[in-house]
Amino acid sequence: MEDLKIINKGLEDEMEIGGYRPCRWKLALVGVGVVCSGGFLLLLLYWMPEWGVKATCSRTTVKEADMVLLRSTDEFKRWFLAKVRVMLAPGRNPFDNLDSQTTSTATANGHTPHGPRTPDSPSQEIRHMYAEYQPMQIRYFTLHSTKYYWSDTAQNFVVFTGLEDLEVTCSTVHSKHSTGLSRNQQEYRRLFFGVNEIAVKVPSVFKLLIKEVLNPFYIFQLFSVILWSADEYYYYAAAIVFMSVVSIATSLYTIKKQYVMLHDMVAAHSIVRVSVIRANNEIEEAMSTDLVPGDVMVIPSNGTIMPCDAVLVSGTCIVNESMLTGESVPVTKTNLPNPRQGGRGSDSDTVYCTEEHKRHTLFCGTNVIQTRFYSGELVKAVVVRTGFSTAKGQLVRSILYPKPTDFKLYRDAYLFLLCLVAVAGIGFIYSIALSIINKVPAKTIIIESLDIITITVPPALPAAMTAGIVYAQRRLKHIGIFCISPQRINICGQLNLVCFDKTGTLTEDGLDLWGIQRVENKSFLLSEENAYRESLVKSQFVACMATCHSLTKIEGQLSGDPLDLKMFEATGWILEEATEEETSLHNRIMPTVVRPPKQLLPEPTVSSQQDMELYELSQSGYEIGIVRQFPFSSALQRMSVVTRTLGEKRMEAFLKGAPEVVASLCKKDTVPEDFAEVLEDYTKQGFRVIALAHRRLESKLTWHKVQNVSRDHIEANMEFLGLIIMQNKLKPETPGVLEDLRRANIRTVMVTGDNMLTAISVARDCGMIPPEDRVIIADALPPKDGQAAKINWRYADNPTKSSGKATRLEEVEISLEDVSQGEEARQSERYHFAMSGKAFAVITEHFQDLLQKLVLHGTVFARMAPDQKTQLVEVLQSVDYFVGMCGDGANDCGALKRAHGGISLSELEASVASPFTSRTPNISCVPNLIREGRAALITSFCVFKFMALYSIIQYISVTLLYSILSNLGDFQFLFIDIAIILLIVFTMSLNPAWKELVPRRPPSGLISGPLLFSVLTQILVCLGFQTMAFLWVRKQSWWEPWTPLSDACNLSSSSNISLELNETELDDHYIKNYENTTLFYVSSFQYLIVAIVFSKGKPFRQPSYKNWPFVLSACSLYAFLFFILFYPISAIDDFLEIVCVPFQWRLTILLIVFVNAVVCILVETLVLDVVLWKLVFSRDKQGSYASGPAAPTAQGSIDLWGCGCVSWPCCRQKRVPKARYMHLAQELSVDPDWPPKPKTTTEAKPPPPSAPPAGQPPPPTRPENGSYRIIAAS
Repeated sequence: MEDLKIINKGLEDEMEIGGYRPCRWKLALVGVGVVCSGGFLLLLLYWMPEWGVKATCSRTTVKEADMVLLRSTDEFKRWFLAKVRVMLAPGRNPFDNLDSQTTSTATANGHTPHGPRTPDSPSQEIRHMYAEYQPMQIRYFTLHSTKYYWSDTAQNFVVFTGLEDLEVTCSTVHSKHSTGLSRNQQEYRRLFFGVNEIAVKVPSVFKLLIKEVLNPFYIFQLFSVILWSADEYYYYAAAIVFMSVVSIATSLYTIKKQYVMLHDMVAAHSIVRVSVIRANNEIEEAMSTDLVPGDVMVIPSNGTIMPCDAVLVSGTCIVNESMLTGESVPVTKTNLPNPRQGGRGSDSDTVYCTEEHKRHTLFCGTNVIQTRFYSGELVKAVVVRTGFSTAKGQLVRSILYPKPTDFKLYRDAYLFLLCLVAVAGIGFIYSIALSIINKVPAKTIIIESLDIITITVPPALPAAMTAGIVYAQRRLKHIGIFCISPQRINICGQLNLVCFDKTGTLTEDGLDLWGIQRVENKSFLLSEENAYRESLVKSQFVACMATCHSLTKIEGQLSGDPLDLKMFEATGWILEEATEEETSLHNRIMPTVVRPPKQLLPEPTVSSQQDMELYELSQSGYEIGIVRQFPFSSALQRMSVVTRTLGEKRMEAFLKGAPEVVASLCKKDTVPEDFAEVLEDYTKQGFRVIALAHRRLESKLTWHKVQNVSRDHIEANMEFLGLIIMQNKLKPETPGVLEDLRRANIRTVMVTGDNMLTAISVARDCGMIPPEDRVIIADALPPKDGQAAKINWRYADNPTKSSGKATRLEEVEISLEDVSQGEEARQSERYHFAMSGKAFAVITEHFQDLLQKLVLHGTVFARMAPDQKTQLVEVLQSVDYFVGMCGDGANDCGALKRAHGGISLSELEASVASPFTSRTPNISCVPNLIREGRAALITSFCVFKFMALYSIIQYISVTLLYSILSNLGDFQFLFIDIAIILLIVFTMSLNPAWKELVPRRPPSGLISGPLLFSVLTQILVCLGFQTMAFLWVRKQSWWEPWTPLSDACNLSSSSNISLELNETELDDHYIKNYENTTLFYVSSFQYLIVAIVFSKGKPFRQPSYKNWPFVLSACSLYAFLFFILFYPISAIDDFLEIVCVPFQWRLTILLIVFVNAVVCILVETLVLDVVLWKLVFSRDKQGSYASGPAAPTAQGSIDLWGCGCVSWPCCRQKRVPKARYMHLAQELSVDPDWPPKPKTTTEAKPPPPSAPPAGQPPPPTRPENGSYRIIAAS
């Protein structure tokens, strides 16, 4: 009975799940197969777990399964296997309340539940306690450190993450969950949630060794070694065993080291002692491993490392969240607002969510620096999630179980190996047939035919492929870029689009105060440079700057948000916080106090001594206490404080935030009429603008009432005070790096949490948007009051033109009409889309068809939330871009992980999420990484091509020698494989990267025209010359089947003959002969020729002559081969089992080798580099797809260029680009409605009311582009 379900639906780790149970007859059959195949079938089922399950089990429902087979629904379609276990528990849901029933049962029976009690196993204890009512059998399985429980209601396996499963509202957290759990409840929940720890198990060396040794590749090596030993090739077998042992040892050391590092990083501070409040209000000490969701823990005043995710229900905390966000700026966390307490209705009571209420949530792994509390009340937090469900747990899981990096190179490598196996198969059949014809003994037939396979698939291939990446990693480390995922280096060579965060990445981290612009009598005053002036000291504007922030003193140092710090420092005021003693002395939190420095207060103009004393008393008394703080919320884009000035009866509220938001909360008669113009003027120049507002609160609002009043009540009817203008300077390296990327045809995109106009201005300043290009703002609005979602298209002002707005828009429309007027018109209309996070969300939901078209030209994405940054990276990848992401790690973790190449500019722990971390805190690391990636990729191609040629050349030699029942000698194999191949492979990978980025990319896979052409032509050339040498030597007058008495060199001195005759050892394998010697010389030179031919330099690597180890190795080997060719030494000849040939034939060998070299070089450099390479590389002239509809011209120029290089037949048909983004660009180039005209609106079409009957076309009103229609504005 088939039963396929989906678990984790809609999440990143969504999987299909099928149930299985063991089947006896299948198991018996597999057992027989294993015995018959000598254990090979067992290995095959180990490598393919899905085959193993299907071969030994029969299908059943997921509910009744003994084991489940899971398959990821992403593009990788990975298989996982899990065993279903059964747990006994008193209830099915961890949140069931079983206390009342349990107590009554235990009392009624009058005795304790039966069975032995072991104090060290609480789980058993709880089972015994609930033994009175029938325990339920709960089926579950564990996968990737997550437990999945069977749910009868969902009829599927579900994950219990924590308190959020209950969808509790904020008021419920306070009313039902803030009193704590009884011991019984805690034990019961722990059955489901398990121990609260993020356990990174470090596997034993033995376990890792078995896993490594059972790798298909090492099994193949083992097979090879056994075979060579049977054929008495002991030396080569020993050399391969030695290489394998070194390789396995290195691999084990690296893997073990990574596990230990991760374990140490996670284990540090993960287990701490905590104070837990029980349901009877008792406080007890417990280990953090015992915590479960719903427990109430007390946060100690001296701080702690959080062992779980918890929501604050009383008090405030100052937390360092660098582990999570990458920002070491302390954050103030306040208690979760209780809507019921403030006397508000249930409307404001929202469901608690860690993401939405992160200002009230303490995350696992973050450091609580200090707490503030009432003397009578503790700082309490309700545990929300534990173990791997926490934010830190999720991060560790993503490191432990990463998604595979899907890269064409690796897929092609397997295909290529399969081709080699096919070639080996032909040789296998050929050698068997030949041996049978020549009546060779059966043992020799088996050994020699299997030997062909080991020759064709080179055992040293993985080591050779890894060398290039290891060298690249070393070079990156040298320039300050650290890599935790070496396989990604190759992928970085393909990057053709890079997303940049703005603040801290493109621009300097901190903001500088540029000036202030106050408002008086509903109009702006002239802008002033600073607020540090005597005349302003008692103004509301400066009071707002001095109080409206979340700064705190840690060890005497002011710390907090950099923007708040700059703003507060500009006032010159002093901040003082109450000590713990003062706080406990008064029965409430002592407010933080700010006051101006004495020198800013006006000079006294009083005469008498008495007046002077009074004056001093009043002056020292000008200080403002911050009574309550509503922290900054990115969703609300504002923060506010309630303050009281010493000596004043009424309190005041100050507000600061995004100007548009602040203006909307102010009385209309206090906001200047030219507010929008002034704001736009500043944002266009790239300034960060913050608005301030203030109001006096009602006298009835006492201190206690203020603590419970809602935020909305305070932040209303404000009076507008003015603007603070902050400047965010570009980092000096930014424009140069972006220009380099633009020249290399690599698109750049800005993804920021900042204001839209500021972002556009910065994009223009740094050259991301050239001065002459248009910016089209997509303003998307969600559906409202029955109206469909729509996008209003606005054209941002073009700062390079001086004419009025209306004329400019007309100019645009005219130029858009003339799209078909050739190159000049096309080039002049390059455009970029800009949109906000809100618009992005609406477009993602309602305009799916448009989304890919927009990202094709989207350059500025402003006000983007962290998860939206990740979504954007995914959308760009869906149109076949290779996406890089560069951020400072603050809120870019998701995007850094998801991108093909993520570079974090922060060296904090958050950089664990990013494959690359740069020590230099600017974007100059991006081109360096791409250059190194390209060099590593080309190195991988070179090595792969060389290894393929090496195995084929050796295969040709052996196949030709098999035809005369000969073979290469053991030491000949050893010399070729160790002295030539390994030396060349490990030195040819050392070429450093080319010093600049060129406008074309290397190909992404091995199965591409030029590379296949290169390999195949070289194979044909080598085959031709080896066959020619083999046949030619047999045609020589002196040739005869070689025997120890043969004398082709005329060395017929008596000593020599007697020496030969004294030889008792006969050559069993018939190694010594003229054909063997000839092919040994020719093939040895061929290895070196192809190594030099394939070792490409420019445009991605430095030329090979600069790689001195490679030059030295090649020259030494050439010298040695020439030496033994022209100056034979009997000791070397005997060792290599080569025979003496006439001098004339040695010159002929030299001629064959020379002509071979010339042909190889001509084929590779002339035919390949000049013709095919350029033709295929031309697909990368895609820079223009990045920023304008000039794309089709680029495609046209590609075709022309291709036609110039290769004859016209290649270009008769118009080339269809492979990449989806190029395909889209081609489509858009002929779309008359694209780009959207200014002042037009695109409206989402509602889905048709009902589907048309079968066989009928859909109604004609529906446009061909499906989900939207364009309406001209009236």
